[in-house]
Amino acid sequence: MSDTLVVNEIYLSLQGESTFAGLPCVFVRLTACDLRCSYCDTAYAFAEGQRRSLADTRAEVHRLAAPFAGRSPKSDPDAGTRLPLVELTGGEPLLQPNSLPLMKGLCDDGFTVLLETSGAHDIAPVDPRVRRIVDLKGPSSGECARNRWANLPHLRATDEIKFVIGTREDYEWAKQQMAEHKLATVCSLLFSWVHPLAPEQRHKSLTPVPPGLTPIARRELAERIIADALPVRFQAQLHKIIWPPEQRGV
Repeated sequence: MSDTLVVNEIYLSLQGESTFAGLPCVFVRLTACDLRCSYCDTAYAFAEGQRRSLADTRAEVHRLAAPFAGRSPKSDPDAGTRLPLVELTGGEPLLQPNSLPLMKGLCDDGFTVLLETSGAHDIAPVDPRVRRIVDLKGPSSGECARNRWANLPHLRATDEIKFVIGTREDYEWAKQQMAEHKLATVCSLLFSWVHPLAPEQRHKSLTPVPPGLTPIARRELAERIIADALPVRFQAQLHKIIWPPEQRGV
């Protein structure tokens, strides 16, 4: 069992978030998470999954990527980008130690590898070639106390920090962290609007939104970013615009 992972799903779609939004991407969704953010839209990955060997997981990524051989975009500013991208997500990938050799192996294979992580776990052991997308959990998540601030010194220019913004308080908190930690000088910053959960997505174990917070609409968030001249990237999960918000495997 030492060379296995518990995998929820592996599929090919378009990257819906990050600075790579819109590009084809193979997603490897791993099972289990130790956070219960109020807005979590992948609660089905808390427990659902099958054990797969690292070799089998890597082979499935190659199978899905095969049609893209030789088709990387010539206009991409990062000439090293290979399509499709590969992203490890969850759940929380870093809960499974074997996510580390999987990412290293995929980098060795020449893929551009992304890691989507909650920010509650140590990112230092991750292969330096991996583009780490690290959450900073704001007040509405209900998990603000779980932020691992010791991760900040490990961030590189190729990494990204994601703030999930569901309330006005989240927005003000994110601005405060940007100023206090000078985050705009560290890496790309993402302000991701919270898409309302469909009833079937709202897992009973999710942390309630703390009382007294004021929801923020997508347009209001965009207009506040413009008015405050913030050096951030607004994002609105493309996959939820293209497909039904509750649809899996996209």
